[in-house]
Amino acid sequence: MPTRAIGNRQVGAIGLGAMPMSVAGHMPDEAQSVRTILAALDAGVTLIDTADAYTPSHQDVGHNERLVARALALWSGDAGSVLVATKGGHTRVPSGWDLDGSPSYLKQACDRSLKALGVDSIGLYQHHRPDPRVPYEETMGALKDLHDAGKIQMAGISNADPAQIRLAHDILGDRLVSVQNEYSPRFRSSEPEIDVCAELGLAFLPWSPLGGVGRAGELSTRHAAFTEIADARGVSPQQVCLAWELARSPVVIPIPGASRPETILDSVAAAGLVLSEEERARLG
Repeated sequence: MPTRAIGNRQVGAIGLGAMPMSVAGHMPDEAQSVRTILAALDAGVTLIDTADAYTPSHQDVGHNERLVARALALWSGDAGSVLVATKGGHTRVPSGWDLDGSPSYLKQACDRSLKALGVDSIGLYQHHRPDPRVPYEETMGALKDLHDAGKIQMAGISNADPAQIRLAHDILGDRLVSVQNEYSPRFRSSEPEIDVCAELGLAFLPWSPLGGVGRAGELSTRHAAFTEIADARGVSPQQVCLAWELARSPVVIPIPGASRPETILDSVAAAGLVLSEEERARLG
């Protein structure tokens, strides 16, 4: 698989978003989830995205991280070649979701993620979502402290606007390597963030690159050009979508979610699909 850079690491151009394996109402059984992760690894995926908040309920925080760790322990390949990216700061509560960007909480969350993943240092640790109750520079200071303590090897941010990206870069310097925002045919408002990432040399990791859990099929119904090009190429609309995102900028590394081996293998094939200028123009 072609590779792209996250900081000083080269990873496959398509990553795996493990979130669907832990979403209540959609999650498969554990055996199928492990098979999906192993299929991705065997196909050359070297970036797995998870988070402590990816869990079916607030009572099982770290569910997805533990699942990823379990699969890596079973894999026959070199687990050290895989960059596991996790996140903290978006919390689970009985009523659903909340935020806590305080430095004390982020450091506590990182320690919990270290335990869930079974590692001494996290490859890429990302602040999950800005907390309006906490000055952003204080949260970024916590990431800096975690890096300097050796608990994380690289830092990232998620759901950040251009000003927040620049502020994080000013505080973290080359510790900051990535930005993870929503981006797909149905959600294109992260174009400015992609441009800032290209300017600063940061990887841009689109979350929900196919439209979100249970929405990948909308490519066939709401975005006709993706289906038309897919039919002409003899591939899936999802492959065309991921190839379109890869063509947007060399800093883009899509992380499509998957809960079945078949879906991640289809997504991985997009890394070898090169769209023509005419096709890209039709897709917008």
